[in-house]
Amino acid sequence: MTTDEPLALGIIGAGVMGRRMLDAVLGEDTSPVRISALWDPVEAAMDRVGSAYPGVPRVADAAAVVAACDCVYVASPPASHIGHARAALDAGRSVFCEKPLAVDLADARAFVAEGGGAGAVNFPFASSLGVATLERWISEGAVGTPRRLTIEVGFAAWPRPWQVDAAAWLDARAEGGFTREVVSHFLFLSRRLLGPLRGLSGTVRFPETGRSERAVDTTFRAGEVPVTLKGRVGETTTDDHNSWTLEGDAGAVRLRDWAVAERRLADGTFEAASDAMPNETARPIALRRQLEGVARMARGEPHHLATFSEAFDVQMIVEDILAL
Repeated sequence: MTTDEPLALGIIGAGVMGRRMLDAVLGEDTSPVRISALWDPVEAAMDRVGSAYPGVPRVADAAAVVAACDCVYVASPPASHIGHARAALDAGRSVFCEKPLAVDLADARAFVAEGGGAGAVNFPFASSLGVATLERWISEGAVGTPRRLTIEVGFAAWPRPWQVDAAAWLDARAEGGFTREVVSHFLFLSRRLLGPLRGLSGTVRFPETGRSERAVDTTFRAGEVPVTLKGRVGETTTDDHNSWTLEGDAGAVRLRDWAVAERRLADGTFEAASDAMPNETARPIALRRQLEGVARMARGEPHHLATFSEAFDVQMIVEDILAL
C-alpha cells in the first residue's frame, strides 16, 4: 500500500461496531480506508449488511477476509478476538481489534508478546476531540497538581437498548458486563493521561446468577493520583451516563457523557467547552481520526492509537475488578 491509496480494510463481525465502521468508511468521500471484505457467521447479520450496504464485498469466512485485506478489523464477540487477530498476524496483516484482546489473561499476555507493533485496539478516546480539549486544559494549568480522579458510570438497564441483540454475551459473566464494555474506556483514558493503574481495592456485586455485574465500587491509583470508580445498573433512568472528573489544587476538568469536555468555574459549577458537541456528533469524528491512525499503523508509521500493551494493562485491571 502506498500513502496515496486507501488501506484495504477487512471486517470480521457485522454487529453494532462492525456497522459503525461501515458507516464511518462509506460515509466519507475521502476515507483513508476502503472495505475490501466483510464476514459474520450469522447469516441474518450478513443479510442486513447486504441490504444496507449492497456494495460491500461479503465473503465466505474469516480466512477470506484476511486474504482480501491489508488490515483486519476484529469486531466479533470477545471470545473470538484473539483467534482472528492471530490468524491475521500470521498472514502478515495488521490488526485493529475491539477490546478485550482475549477473555483469558494468559492468552492475552502471550498475544501481546507475539504481536509487537503490528496492531492496535479500538479505544476511541485516543482520537476524541473532548479528550484533546481536556489535555490542552491540563497542560495549560487548569488542574494544577492532580489530587483525585472520580469515574462514574450508570445505566438504566444492562445491556443498553441498542445492544439487546448481543445480550447473550454482553450480559454474561465470561465476556460481558459494563466494566469490560464501558469502564474499560475510562481506565484507558486514566492510564494514558495519568500513568499505570495499580493498588486496587473495593467490591463488585453479581446479584443475578450467571449474569454480569450490577454494581462496582473500587479505589486504585493512576500514576500517583487516587481514583474512585463507581458503576451502577438500575439506579438511573438514563440509558447511559458517565463522567471522568480530574481535580487538582488549581481546579477541575471533566469529560461527561463520552464527549463533552467541561471545566469547573469559581462557583463550583461546570461549563462546557465552547466547541463541545454531544457524543452522537462527536463519535463519527473520533472514528474518522481512528481510521487515520489505522492507516498509519498499517504502514508502520507512528500513530496515536491504543497499543496492544496499553490494552492489556487495561484488561488486567478490568479482570481484577471483576474478581473482587
